Amino acid sequence: MHAAVRGTRIYFDIEGSGLVADGPQMRERPAAFIIHGGPGGDHTGFKPGMGALADRLQLVYFDHRGQGRSDRCDPALYNLDENVQDMEALRLHLGLEKIVSIGTSYGGMVAMAHAARYPGAVSHLVLVVTAAHGGFIPRAAQIVRERGTAQQQAVCDTLWAGGFRTREQLQHYYEVMGPMYSRRHDPASAAAGRARAIHEPEPLNRAFGPDGFLRRFDLRPELTRIAAPTLSLAGRHDWICPPEFSEEIHQLIPGSDLRIFEHSSHSIRADEPEAMMDAIRGFLVYTRQNRPD
Repeated sequence: MHAAVRGTRIYFDIEGSGLVADGPQMRERPAAFIIHGGPGGDHTGFKPGMGALADRLQLVYFDHRGQGRSDRCDPALYNLDENVQDMEALRLHLGLEKIVSIGTSYGGMVAMAHAARYPGAVSHLVLVVTAAHGGFIPRAAQIVRERGTAQQQAVCDTLWAGGFRTREQLQHYYEVMGPMYSRRHDPASAAAGRARAIHEPEPLNRAFGPDGFLRRFDLRPELTRIAAPTLSLAGRHDWICPPEFSEEIHQLIPGSDLRIFEHSSHSIRADEPEAMMDAIRGFLVYTRQNRPD
């Protein structure tokens, strides 16, 4: 399905019922936006894993503009601010009130900025392996130099240079970096996931290249505006969004919660999937019982 918003078409997909039978009445489930990372990736990496939350939430997956199954447009518009505006436009297009916002990696940056700029639009915010400013890039480069193989360092040099030219090059990057993204890296499973995904180099280059927008962004001054109960999840061994960046977010968002997964890298949903789902479910139940939306 596509939503025509802000001069482009955003692809979205829905998993789970919004209205369910509960004895003599119908009960409404909250809608949750599942926000993918990259940039240059798509939502498919969250399927089927995030579907475990469909027993509590109606899940709304979508692809950022210029990525996945969303329409291509002016590459100058492939940036954080536009993605935030698109997310809000999609919420309004779908006629949703407050949403649960679950953003992973770059998707967490989009979710953070959206919750700060539209505090009345978000009931609960879950930030998974993310960062609030561009300092994560030089830190990640340092970690790759310390931990990475020569081949991993080489493909990351292409990332930092904004030098990907084809989808095949980007697929190769994820193949080489797989063992750093996940401590339980399964080459066969990872290959199947890459085959399902649509990877676009241009949005990634515009984010990470020498003048990339992710090198300049800084959401820290905005984080005190976030009104929603917030949970930050980090992987102890994450190489690209190390846990100190989640700790910083936790300190800056009033009343937020932090959980660090001791056996995970960047892909907690691959390394500790059951524990991650339990943490999100517990957070949603606890905050509904103890805090007003």
